[in-house]
Amino acid sequence: MKVCHLTSVHSANDTRIFIKECQSLQKAGHEVYYVVPNVEDYEQAGVKIRGIQSSAKGQLDRMRNTTKQVYLKALEIDADVYHFHDPELMPIGLKLKAKGKKVIYDVHEDVPEQVLSKQWIPRPLRKFISVMVKSYERYASKKFDAISTATPTISERFKTYNENTITIHNYPLLHELSADYNDKVDQSKNTALYIGGIYVLRGIKEMVQAVERLNETVPCTFVLAGSFAPPALENEVRSMDGFKYTDFKGFLDRDGVKKTLAEADMGLVLLHPEPRFVVSLPIKMFEYMSAGVPVIASNFPIWQEIVENNNCGICVDPLNVNQIADAMKWILENQEEAAQMGRNGRHAVETIYNWEAESKKLVEVYEKLEGSLSASY
Repeated sequence: MKVCHLTSVHSANDTRIFIKECQSLQKAGHEVYYVVPNVEDYEQAGVKIRGIQSSAKGQLDRMRNTTKQVYLKALEIDADVYHFHDPELMPIGLKLKAKGKKVIYDVHEDVPEQVLSKQWIPRPLRKFISVMVKSYERYASKKFDAISTATPTISERFKTYNENTITIHNYPLLHELSADYNDKVDQSKNTALYIGGIYVLRGIKEMVQAVERLNETVPCTFVLAGSFAPPALENEVRSMDGFKYTDFKGFLDRDGVKKTLAEADMGLVLLHPEPRFVVSLPIKMFEYMSAGVPVIASNFPIWQEIVENNNCGICVDPLNVNQIADAMKWILENQEEAAQMGRNGRHAVETIYNWEAESKKLVEVYEKLEGSLSASY
């Protein structure tokens, strides 16, 4: 089939959309297009990238103008199946359905819950907007041909709207981040690592404070990679006493991520206990495991089940700086056991938490759509 993935937000090299989903579908024999903002047209790994120009200033401007450009490009491509990745594209999905196209909505986040903590939305409006978004998702999702979600919790809600809902986890590629060595004991550099978006709710202040406390007894460098949001947060974090122990690397490409992971003694994923985070499955946790890095994670029940059942790290209260520092200290002072945790995490990825297994579910969704298209001709 001729397949077109659509985004008004994500980048051309987005790991979930481009590297995992688009390339998996191309390998399965489909002709795959990917519409993305602010790039020139080109082809990579057999996927045809098609750029649209967006000069949007802020989220509202993007929702009004960029989405229109995405729609016009989608019509130009004239695909059999459209697979969109942003909730603001739901109206575009409905328009494409009205033209007789097959449409898949890929739900990365629990958007109604996410709205409740969006800083750019005035606080008095958040609950109202959350309810409206949930209502519109319910209305639109009933009309789409399939819903793909990133977690079982999101799937539970969408299955009440559309029976063709499936969970396709954003697990790591088996061989992308795997270490080139089997034992991290001799590689120790006393480093704790965080890679990802740098937000208050993702624990940046607690991590910096914990590293400061840890350095009172054990030397440790906090390697920080990603982008601050909002940008003003960077100055606030830099002013913290613990930042003197921080090696801030900024945004890293995938090769940079792999190199940084290979040098880490532990990976931190300490999201605050927000409702949407408690039921999430953050890719960074599985990427740490894939690279053989022990994890220090928030003590949310579903995270504890993964980390503790596989003995691949330590779960702590993400708001308790002392617990975080104590867990980091244990990793550094028990390197043989920590190295085994790293190997355990890698084994769990090899057997369960990998994209290669998840991609089969994605291809099956498309096979069903292909069968229904053939039957209609």
